[in-house]
Amino acid sequence: MADEAKAKGNAAFSSGDFNAAIKHFTDAINLSPTNHVLYSNRSAAYASLHQYEAALSDAKRTVELKPDWSKGYSRLGAAHLGLHQYQDAVSAYKKGLEIDPNNEALKSGLADAQSAATASASRSRAAPPPNPFGDAFQGPEMWAKLTADPTTRVFLQQPDFVKAMQEIQRNPSKLNEYLQDQRVMQALGVLLNVKFKAHGGGDDMEIPEADSPPAPSPSRPAKEEVKKPEPEPEPEPMEITEEEKEKKEKKEKALKEKEAGNAAYKKKDFETAIKHYTTAMELDDGDISYITNRAAVYLEMGKYEDCIKDCDKAVERGRELRSDYKMIARALTRKGTALVKMAKCSKDYEPAIETFQKALTEHRNPDTLKKLNDAEKAKKDLEQQEYFDPKIADEEREKGNEFFKQQKYPEAVKHYTESLRRNPKDPKAYSNRAACYTKLGALPEGLKDAEKCIELDPTFSKGYTRKGAVQFFMKEYDKALETYQEGLKHDANNQELLDGVRRCVEQINKANRGDLSPEELKERQAKAMQDPEIQNILSDPVMRQVLIDFQENPKAAQEHMKNPMVMNKIQKLVSAGIVQMR
Repeated sequence: MADEAKAKGNAAFSSGDFNAAIKHFTDAINLSPTNHVLYSNRSAAYASLHQYEAALSDAKRTVELKPDWSKGYSRLGAAHLGLHQYQDAVSAYKKGLEIDPNNEALKSGLADAQSAATASASRSRAAPPPNPFGDAFQGPEMWAKLTADPTTRVFLQQPDFVKAMQEIQRNPSKLNEYLQDQRVMQALGVLLNVKFKAHGGGDDMEIPEADSPPAPSPSRPAKEEVKKPEPEPEPEPMEITEEEKEKKEKKEKALKEKEAGNAAYKKKDFETAIKHYTTAMELDDGDISYITNRAAVYLEMGKYEDCIKDCDKAVERGRELRSDYKMIARALTRKGTALVKMAKCSKDYEPAIETFQKALTEHRNPDTLKKLNDAEKAKKDLEQQEYFDPKIADEEREKGNEFFKQQKYPEAVKHYTESLRRNPKDPKAYSNRAACYTKLGALPEGLKDAEKCIELDPTFSKGYTRKGAVQFFMKEYDKALETYQEGLKHDANNQELLDGVRRCVEQINKANRGDLSPEELKERQAKAMQDPEIQNILSDPVMRQVLIDFQENPKAAQEHMKNPMVMNKIQKLVSAGIVQMR
């Protein structure tokens, strides 16, 4: 299924396995080639691998399939930005903002593209030496990578670090000014997918500078070569203001409160957990995880209204802070779960379904997708229960009977269908609709209804006569015979079933005697070759040897005829016109 492949792709993308994500999204596209979301997701995976040409191709397809979807233009802008096509990127982001003027991702992308375009114009005039790590800081992917990595995520709560990274993103040559900041070096390692050892290690990675001096010439005197370098002074601790110091202390206290809340939650001490999470929220309003955790406690306590309020607050605050989309998706999923818990009728599921769908637009999580599918199924089941009315069902069935007598079969089908909507467990309505479908030549639909009729009431003889009639008209005489015989087990004197058996036997004997015309034989053989049961008989090595013995070894053939299972299969081949007895 396309949804299953898509869910696997989302999971691989979230774990950073972008090649696997591309494979799964491609599988999903092959199953659902007009789904714009699949192309959008694969474009993001290609962009994460810096394969911007492929990302651009998928982004263009996304916009082509869904021109009024703002995220498609975000993908298009990111791909153009990766290819250094800055004006095209600016144009894409602007188109997306025309559709969704308040989209923060598009605003941020537009700012990056405009900044990159300005820097590109300046470089083309001044042509300064390029910074070797400039590409690592390009585009919106930088913030996503820093957020996803646990070692750098905490730095994003520090204003001086965010400001430094913004300056480096606007002008990568400023990296040289921050080489002594271990947080920046850690971030650079994450962006380049390498690990930097602590300062002073023997295998530290060297960071080339734009205007670094040339390496010393090998022709220098030996005395100068063995001269020990002067020890570098240790970097002084960064000075911070009292306000920043206080803010940092509050964050640390908030994290401790969160840990205490988590411990209380695990012990089912919900009141204590709420107190700790509330204190954490008061200390630090820049982390929405405290709000979503408190919402989880309210959900466990059955305080669904409070849970929903916290989830709404988390989403609103998360958008202000431009928090990780997974956190926003988590809050929406939790809200949807609370709405499901509160649902009492089918209409109550509608806001829950809408909330789950919003969560999936933020992050395609398999758990959220399952919750959405469960909610949709529950809504459908409730609708059927609410619509259930046996009295109206009987009235609709009688109306269908009147139209059937007047040979107005389409009108009869309409009333039988409404009868089944009112009472899905009525075998008579299925039987009557099967008769209508047979009259209309809709044999597969008639067969399906007849089988449902038998499933609901195995003793109802009409179900067998309907099914046998459909199979007879489909020229599956051996199957029709089995159906009629099965019906006779429940009603041995039923004349319709007995007549059905007689008609089937006549047709089967006609084939046994070889009385079929060449056209009839050819038609019957072609139909039989599409039957899985006939295919299995012909592919069975034992039966293939039996057929050879019937032609070449009469003595062996006589032994085979003593085996009832073999003869039953031979009879099926004869009835199908595959084998002729002479």
